[in-house]
This record gives sequence, C-alpha cells and structure tokens, in this order.
Amino acid sequence: MASLMVPPVLQSPRDDATQLYRAFKGFGCDTATVINILSHRDATQRAFLQQEYKNMYHEELTSRLYSELSGNTKTAVLLWMHDPAGRDATILRKALSGDMVDLRAATEVICSRTPSQLQTIKQLYYTKFGAHIERDIEMLATGDHQKLLLAYINTVRYEGLETDRAMVERDAKSLFKAGEKKLGTDEKTFIHIFSGGSRAHLAAVSSAYRNIYGSLKKAVKSETSGNFEFGLLTILKCAENPAKYFAKELYKSMKGLGTTDSTLIRIVVTRTEIDMQYIKAEYHKKFHKSLADAIHSETSSHYRTFLLSLVGS
Repeated sequence: MASLMVPPVLQSPRDDATQLYRAFKGFGCDTATVINILSHRDATQRAFLQQEYKNMYHEELTSRLYSELSGNTKTAVLLWMHDPAGRDATILRKALSGDMVDLRAATEVICSRTPSQLQTIKQLYYTKFGAHIERDIEMLATGDHQKLLLAYINTVRYEGLETDRAMVERDAKSLFKAGEKKLGTDEKTFIHIFSGGSRAHLAAVSSAYRNIYGSLKKAVKSETSGNFEFGLLTILKCAENPAKYFAKELYKSMKGLGTTDSTLIRIVVTRTEIDMQYIKAEYHKKFHKSLADAIHSETSSHYRTFLLSLVGS
C-alpha cells in the first residue's frame, strides 16, 4: 500500500526550462509540449519557471513564447504566464490604451473583482505601466459609465457577509425612487449604492427589492443603457453569484456564428485559478452542456488543447 502515498512527480523548474528550450529549438516549435507544460503549472510554479529559464538561457521566457507561438494560442498562453493580479492589470492596460480600446472588457474586469483585488491591480497598474488607472478611465470612459468605474475602483468596501437589514431596506427603497418610480433616472443613486456597499449588502438589497418591487436587474435594464448598464449588471450579478455571471458571459462569447475569442480567453485564463469549478457547474446547470464540450466545438488545434487543459474535464 505504501506506493499510494508517493506524491506525483513534480517537475523542477529546471527540468521544465530545459524541456521548453528543446521544444523551441530547431525548425518550428513543438507547441504541444509547450502547452502541456505551461497549462499544468500554477502561478507560483510559472514564476519560478520564468526565473529559471532566464537564468539558464539569458532570455525572457515570455519573449520566446511571443516569437514562437501565434494567433489565439499565443494570446492565451502569454496571458496565462502572469500571476492573477498582474494579468488583470495587463488586460486593463490593453483595454484602456492603444488602438484596441475595449471598454466592455475593462468594465467586466473592474466590476467583477473584489475590493482587495482592485487595490492590488491598481498598484500593479502603476508599477508596471507608470500610469494611474483612474487617468486612463477618465480619458476613455464618459458620463455615468466613467463615474461608476471610478467610484467602484476607489471605494473601500467591506468584504464580509454581514448585512444591516435597515440599511438594506433603505437602499432598496432609494433605488426604486431613483429609477422605476420617477420619470427619468437618478443615476447618482444607482452609482452610490452599487459602488458603496459590500457584495453581501447588494445581494440583500436585490432580494429586498424583489420582494417589494420586482426584479432589480429588470429595473437596471429599463433605466440605463450601454456600458453603464453593463457595469451595473456586472456588479449586481457578481454580488449574487459570480460563477453564474461568468458562465453566461462564456456562453455569449460562443453562441451564434463565430466566437468572441478575446472574451473566451480572458474569462477562462483569469478564472482558472479562482472559481473555474463553480463556473463549470453553473454552465452545466444553465445550458445543459459541459463548458468543455462547448469550448471543444468552438475551437481547434493547440488553442483548443490549451483552453481545455485549463478548464479541466
């Protein structure tokens, strides 16, 4: 029976670096080997591996991956090489600058992260890119959408589960008055309540609202539009059930003709080390199909193998 207690053979960063170097050498790249190694290493292992590779071969592993891989595989693998907070900072910088501005991607990342995650992301954004994320948001986002993002990224919120019933009922009433009850919408109230309270508080507000007035999500949809609406809904859905939110976003990225690969990659890569098991369960519950099957039918080749390795069967 003793053999069962032997832990699996963990590759040392040195072995990994050597294997990767061999995979890059010669004509073309042995992409299958590269993917197989990298997709099975966690954030700490990836950091050690990158350090080791640099020590041994005097070049950045990411630079080598950049020149050896291509297309969606390259995008996904390079994103995966970061640690989670550094990755979010990188996604946000790309979404908020250059010629490929993607406010929806920036909104999804900001409005679905916890306050402590956002604090770390903000610091890394500054150290990596020498820019304040608030400035970049101010340059690109406008109106209520801009106000929401700035409020959400700068408010220190409680992360526990306790809620105050009186405050919950007061906020539900305020939202009704600010939206469905009046002609036009008092966006300021929506921004204040959605960016000010904890997730537990907002989930409780949504529940109280439902008991008295109906669906808060429907209210948001009828009272707001565009990126502002998307931001509010992201905050609300992630307060109630982040895994369900991401399962639906993944479904949207793959439904219909063609696939929005940028969304598919972003969500799979950023959630793999956080809540992928829950997302898979929610996906199956909602769409009666496994997430792996959906990805399998929408992707191909090394790109497919890589995403499926991250998602797990």
